[in-house]
Amino acid sequence: MTNKEAFALAKKYIPGGVDSPVRAFGSVGGEPFIVKNASGAYIYDIEGNRYLDFIQSWGPLIFGHCDKDIENSVFEAVKNGLSYGAPCENETKLASMIVSEFDDIEKIRFVSSGTEATMSAIRVARGYAKKDGLIKFEGCYHGHSDALLVKAGSGATTYGNASSAGVPNDVVKNTHLAIYNDIKSVENIFKNHQIGAVIIEPIAGNMGLVPSDAKFLKQLRELCDKFGAVLILDEVMSGFRASKHGSKPFYDVKADLITFGKVIGGGMPVAAFGGRAEIMDCLSPDGAVYQAGTLSGNPVAMAAGIASLSKIQNSPKLYEKLENLAKRLVDGFKNAANNAGVAMQTDVRGSMFGFFFNENPVKNYDDALKSDTKLYAKFHRKMLEKGVYLAPSQFETGFICDAMSEADIDFAINAAKEAFLEIKNG
Repeated sequence: MTNKEAFALAKKYIPGGVDSPVRAFGSVGGEPFIVKNASGAYIYDIEGNRYLDFIQSWGPLIFGHCDKDIENSVFEAVKNGLSYGAPCENETKLASMIVSEFDDIEKIRFVSSGTEATMSAIRVARGYAKKDGLIKFEGCYHGHSDALLVKAGSGATTYGNASSAGVPNDVVKNTHLAIYNDIKSVENIFKNHQIGAVIIEPIAGNMGLVPSDAKFLKQLRELCDKFGAVLILDEVMSGFRASKHGSKPFYDVKADLITFGKVIGGGMPVAAFGGRAEIMDCLSPDGAVYQAGTLSGNPVAMAAGIASLSKIQNSPKLYEKLENLAKRLVDGFKNAANNAGVAMQTDVRGSMFGFFFNENPVKNYDDALKSDTKLYAKFHRKMLEKGVYLAPSQFETGFICDAMSEADIDFAINAAKEAFLEIKNG
């Protein structure tokens, strides 16, 4: 069966043929390939084509596909049962591993997805603060729960408008949109509304890679303290990805709550939220804030997470290597673009990288929207033809894995040089 035939069959039974919208290639045109298997830095489709994979399952696979240590941990765990619906020792072990790396966290609870983690963190934050108002930032994605699927209205201090059908206005009326890296927009909301929680990606990854400014985050912390709001750092993507301690080496800002996902599961569906004990103790069964999940703390997923974080703990040079590879990649891309007369903005945070076809630096969502998405679509198709798999959207982040080598990076850079020349020559 060809990729085209397999995708047509998928569309017969699955809405859009995919279980997550960006996979449908709607932003870049064409149709997705259908994966057969993957190994290390590479992913293979059902037609036998090989692609250097800079998505790595959207971040979790910091050691690449089919890492033997993580696989073996899963195989051993499966022998003891797929799910218990009861406590197991691995929950405590993984929890202690995460808590020991983050000074801001005293207690943590596991869930199965980033959406659950952020949704639950916001609920406990509101329960603790006893105020309903929530501030989020345009361009930051915190999962698909109703209260977070909003875009800016007529101004930063207005109520958010639902940006998905099926989201009641009553659900989003307490969600207020601020501008990323713009502290005035945040201050205006605080002055006009009762805000119980603020959630932000300190390293935004879903409008492309857009890091926050250190001064901005510090001022955000000060506003939360002044107005009695809980500050939630969403590190579902950046946690154990930007560094062993997430965004912490880049910003000396204390969080009240932090959300995790992706890397802490090693490729299995694991996420978590944690923070100060006095806030986390508001959760049932100790407190009045209810949260639950059938597969939360799943023993197989916990085993994968333990293996992933154990490898990180035992790899002192890991992030230095990954960051060097990421910088080598974006520098090569930028040189290739410049040689073809194309403006490109790039950034790197540890093993995370991003680039925009944009004349100016990108500091927020409006800046990102000024990027040349048509050019990105052309570049994506050319790179795919040459065996390089980049995110099928301008507004996503790329990831380096430990299985990649300098030779792999140089392969991608050479592909970019060819792609830009072909685009330039029409």
